[in-house]
Amino acid sequence: MTLISDLTDLLGPAHVLTGADMARHAQDWTGKYTGAPLAVVRPADTAQVSAVMRIAARHRVPVVPVSGNTGLVGGTQTTGGLLISLERMNHIRQINPLTRSAVVEAGVILSRLHDAAAEQGLYFPLWFGARGSAMIGGVLSTNAGGSNVLRYGTTRGLCLGLEVVLADGRVLNLMSALHKDNSGYALKDLFIGAEGTLGIITAAVMRLVPAPRAHATATLALSRLEDALTLLNRLQEASGGLVEAFEFMPASFGRRLARVRPDLALPFAEVPQVTILTELAATAPALCTPREDGAVPLARLLEETVAQAMDEGLIADAVIAQSEAQRRAMWARREAAAEITFAVRPFVDTDIAVPLDRAAEFLDRIHARLHGLAQAAEPLCVAHLGDGNLHFTVFPEDGSEATYDHVIEQIEDVVAELGGSFSAEHGVGLSKLASMARRKDAAALEVMRAIKAALDPEGRMNPGKVIPAGSNVTS
Repeated sequence: MTLISDLTDLLGPAHVLTGADMARHAQDWTGKYTGAPLAVVRPADTAQVSAVMRIAARHRVPVVPVSGNTGLVGGTQTTGGLLISLERMNHIRQINPLTRSAVVEAGVILSRLHDAAAEQGLYFPLWFGARGSAMIGGVLSTNAGGSNVLRYGTTRGLCLGLEVVLADGRVLNLMSALHKDNSGYALKDLFIGAEGTLGIITAAVMRLVPAPRAHATATLALSRLEDALTLLNRLQEASGGLVEAFEFMPASFGRRLARVRPDLALPFAEVPQVTILTELAATAPALCTPREDGAVPLARLLEETVAQAMDEGLIADAVIAQSEAQRRAMWARREAAAEITFAVRPFVDTDIAVPLDRAAEFLDRIHARLHGLAQAAEPLCVAHLGDGNLHFTVFPEDGSEATYDHVIEQIEDVVAELGGSFSAEHGVGLSKLASMARRKDAAALEVMRAIKAALDPEGRMNPGKVIPAGSNVTS
């Protein structure tokens, strides 16, 4: 029996894709990484994933899980491996309003979980531009972040339990909804952010929160980025920690937005040096119930805090959303980041984290380091400033590998000097393997390799991703 015939017997011909039928799975969203998988299989449940893994083990074939395929680091690229798509495993098994939790399969699209939670007056607080196509398995496998990390944390902090299929087909049941379970190693956390290199996530128990009853959203113009953290702290203190998002867009972002998406232009006469999109959210009736004059107390709180900051010179100009349509327009500008970034090629895109008070210093240092590098366009940055995560992109005229490596190493040097990380929320995949080899603590890499060897001794789980090649694991 061949691999394809074994898989077809198990899943049926409609769910074993080969040739041209694999096209949408074999290339990532950026178009940078194109693979040549042996086949794409589409199991319907955990039992079928387990059976597929046993077949792959018998044929000694590498396996790579794929969810919404919205990644940016080449995490699903394979040549000669078997792609396992989780798209048919798309059931929301349970929404429990009392425990504020959801039991979901890995193929559930993020926006669908948002909608299902909203029907129960709840909210799944993981929010980013690709929410209409990204799937739960993928966001867990990359430990995705997004705009709400400031208040709710990354995906890891929103996950209570996991179901994982291991390399040999065994099913690891960690589907606990407990908030406290101190019974040994935190195995669940090994698989979150592992990008399928240790096992395939098939289901999860996710934490929900009460749905906000009111939002207060503003686009703010600042003269100096150094003032932003002071402003964030002021908003947190005034609201009692209700700031959900604090997003930074520099002047280069505003100029690019005006060129690529003039319909979304910033609401100021001149493009500010620093634009901040901030949003507060509340559930308490005292903050959400309109007053007799129609004003919502949460919005009034934001207005008063912004007005005081303007009087003190922290803010140069401000526009506060007066309707849901205006709020959505503000978010549309921020969520156009990927579109306007990838409109120019070649590009060197990074996803870094620095201490909260050193974002301005990073930008000053890196612009000085890259001065003189011939560029087709000015560098572009957009940031989840409240958690220190910057997406910094350079557009060199020369798209060679040597130029790419030079830019990346310059950025890595500055990040290291500031005590930051070269990888924040997109994962490692293929694109950051060299950075892992250069920058990750050597002892940490050895521990990672030991874990990989223990769970995947043949090195068949998404080989060549996350961990640079080492001596004690087959790759």
